[in-house]
Amino acid sequence: MMQAGIFTGYFPYGLKETAQKIRALDFNTVQLDLHFKDVDLSAGQITKEKAKTVRDTFRDHNLPVCCVSGYTNIIHPDRAEREKRVGYLKEIIRSARDFGSPYVISETGTYNTESDWVHHPKNKTEEGFEECRKVIADLAQTAYDHGAVFLLETYVNNVVGSVEETVKMFAQVDHPGLGLLMDPTNYFETHNIDKMDQILNQVFDTLTDKIKIAHAKDVKRSGGDKSEKHADIGDEDALESHTFRGVGEIELPAPGLGSLNYDLYLKRLAEKHPNIPVIIEHLSEDDVPRAKKFLDGKFRANGL
Repeated sequence: MMQAGIFTGYFPYGLKETAQKIRALDFNTVQLDLHFKDVDLSAGQITKEKAKTVRDTFRDHNLPVCCVSGYTNIIHPDRAEREKRVGYLKEIIRSARDFGSPYVISETGTYNTESDWVHHPKNKTEEGFEECRKVIADLAQTAYDHGAVFLLETYVNNVVGSVEETVKMFAQVDHPGLGLLMDPTNYFETHNIDKMDQILNQVFDTLTDKIKIAHAKDVKRSGGDKSEKHADIGDEDALESHTFRGVGEIELPAPGLGSLNYDLYLKRLAEKHPNIPVIIEHLSEDDVPRAKKFLDGKFRANGL
């Protein structure tokens, strides 16, 4: 059966209290965010001892870590900034096994300097793709060298956004150190959101064998608000990846609050990945019980 999981970052507390609160909601796995009030896991501060403490705390609460967040703009156009970001991501990758999972996830980045989630013309050029390919190939090799796997997460405004671009990247970086974080909502734009089932089937027809972990959020048209949307999740130090809710024509709310065909998504996901962790996101702590009930209901209704 599929497992419903949650990002630890939606719980802005110390390490033990975070684990306690997630366990009390009946989850049995987590995506680990390196963000706790009482443990410094910032760049240069990760140690084997700290990683073991984090890993063992979640294990002690029956919450095995299924993957680790490493979200950053890996192709930031400022070279010094890019080096800093990719350097920290590699630090996380090297420590992944110590945290309890081989899988470390990041988006593929944008050449926009104002936001990690906004389009830039270079994103959709051959030059931009090739530059991103080199970074991803390097990350995949780093992961492989340390018994880990780098998972890329697509997003329409980033360099790797469409199904075709994802297929192309995996064809050009055919490496055991690279995998896919499956989040179908990230493939939708105004031109294809009305082709929901067609896009979902295309995703699974072409990329199933690359998937390692899955996410659960939703997608819908944004209506009159075309701005970049962020939510207050009760943590002034929250990662941007946790507050982001979409930009332009498309909004990305919590699971059950949009138009994603969850029945088709989960059925196709289960064909080759019947026990995969499905990690809930894009919500605040007070909405977690509702979202979990929604996802568990979809699992039950579809026999998954």
